[in-house]
Amino acid sequence: MRLELEHICQRYGEQNLFVIDKLQLISSDAVHLHGPNGVGKSTLMKIMAGLQKPTSGEVRRIPMVGESLLQQAVIYLHQNTYLFDMDVRSNVEYGLRMRREKNPNKVDQALAWAGLEHLQYRQAHLLSGGERQRLALARALVLDPALILLDEPTSNLDTGSVARIEEMLLDLHRRGTGFLLSCHQDNALTKLCNKHWLLDQGKLTIQV
Repeated sequence: MRLELEHICQRYGEQNLFVIDKLQLISSDAVHLHGPNGVGKSTLMKIMAGLQKPTSGEVRRIPMVGESLLQQAVIYLHQNTYLFDMDVRSNVEYGLRMRREKNPNKVDQALAWAGLEHLQYRQAHLLSGGERQRLALARALVLDPALILLDEPTSNLDTGSVARIEEMLLDLHRRGTGFLLSCHQDNALTKLCNKHWLLDQGKLTIQV
């Protein structure tokens, strides 16, 4: 899938937060979005995911050849991982239920992929920070997304958890899912990225 943004302006009151003339993200990309606090990185990611409308401009999702409608999801993962008040397995099943798709084998595979099969009947709120992030990725995986947008995915995680998330993102990328991640500092995840975007002073710069 190709995600295109055109003539995007996000304004609060009389002040522009950012203006982006043109931007493209495709499912083969691995992008690091960075910039100072308060410049609108999270807002931009929510606009890209369709969770928030910009003040003006257009966001288009253009299917790639051979791509089904079910492979066009753009999923945003919040910095403070939002999990439903239910057990781990039910959290993974949730998106499939919304699609009216029953596929226990797919859920089993996602749990194993995230290393959470032994915790599948534990209440999600009892998980550690790293386990919560892995559950969020497993919940995304079952929906075969084209793109995943991760907002500060390494926040408050230990080195071992970051390494596990790194492996999962690499595997997702091999499966054809592109990702964009917002991180304040370079780390193991930002080193996976082949593109770097800087959002600062109301403008987005694509860096080499």
